[in-house]
Amino acid sequence: MSEAGPGVAAGATVAAVAAIDAHAPMPAPRRTLPAGSFADIDWARPWFAQHEARGRRWQQAALAGYAPYLDELNADARASVQFTGRGQRLGFIAQDDLPEGAAYEAHIAATGCVPTRHNLHDFFNALAWFAFPRIKATLNARQAAAIDVLGVGPTRGGVRDALTLFDENAVLYVSSDPALTAALRSFDWRTLFVARRSAWETPARFASAGEGNEGGARCEVRVFGHALLEKLIAPYAACTAHAWVVEVPEAYFTWPRAQRDAHLDETVSATLAADATPGALNGRSFAPLPVLGIPGWWPQNEDSAFYDDATVFRAGRRAR
Repeated sequence: MSEAGPGVAAGATVAAVAAIDAHAPMPAPRRTLPAGSFADIDWARPWFAQHEARGRRWQQAALAGYAPYLDELNADARASVQFTGRGQRLGFIAQDDLPEGAAYEAHIAATGCVPTRHNLHDFFNALAWFAFPRIKATLNARQAAAIDVLGVGPTRGGVRDALTLFDENAVLYVSSDPALTAALRSFDWRTLFVARRSAWETPARFASAGEGNEGGARCEVRVFGHALLEKLIAPYAACTAHAWVVEVPEAYFTWPRAQRDAHLDETVSATLAADATPGALNGRSFAPLPVLGIPGWWPQNEDSAFYDDATVFRAGRRAR
C-alpha cells in the first residue's frame, strides 16, 4: 500500500468512522474495481488454507461488490474488538476516504481505519489483521512512530523498509530444532528440505493427527505477508519469502492450531516491539525461503530433483 492516496474532506472520514462505531453499514464507495480476481483464490492451497474459514465468506462478499465487502470486514472488526498500533478500534474504509496527503500507516494508527481497495492485495492484508492482530498492530505502531520522527519522504529508511518487508512478504518459520534453523540460515536446502523432510509439519500430517498433533514435526511455516499471498494466486518456482525465525519448544507441535497462532502472535509482536534500537531490524533480519520448496506445499517437490535448480535454491552470500 502506498503512503498516501486520493482522498476526500476529513469530515467524510469522520463520518465513515462514526458509521463503523454505530454498527451501521458503510456508505457505498465511489469506485468499484473488477472483482473477477477474487474467484481465483484456491482455498485448497496450503498458503490460503489458514484463512479459509473467514476468507470464503469475505470472498463471496467481495464478488458481490465493494460496499458488501467492506460491510463484511467491518462486521468482523466489530465482533473481534481489535485495535491498531495506537489503541484505536480496528475498522475498514474505502481507499477514497483516506484524506489527501495522509500517510497510510499514520492514518491507521491515529483513527483505527484501514484504507482498503477492492482488490486481492488489500483482501489479504485485511485477513492478516485477524490472523495475527498483535503483529499487525505492532508493525503499524512502529511505522507510525518512524513517520512521526522522519515524516514521509521518497525513501522509508532501513527500519521502515524492514517493517514493510515483514508486512508484505514474510513467513513465520517456526522451529524447535536449532539444526533446521541453521540449515535455513546457511542456505543448506538439501538438509532442510530433503534429508530432514520428515521434520516438517505438512497439511496431511496435521490433518491426520488432528488437533494436538503428536506426529513428531519440528518445523512449520505460517504465511504472514499479504503481497506474498497475492503472488501465490499464480505460484511460480522462484517465489521467495522473507522468513522470520521463531524458536519454539517441542511442545508447540502438540498444540492445536489456535493455540499455536496465539503463541506466534504474542511472541513475534513482543520481539518486534522490543527491537526498537537503530540497526536491530533490517533486511538481514530475515532468511530467504523459496515457498514452493516447503514439503507438502507443492507436488513437484516430492521429487528431490526439484531442489537442483540453482536459480531458485541458491547458495547465498552467507554460505560463501
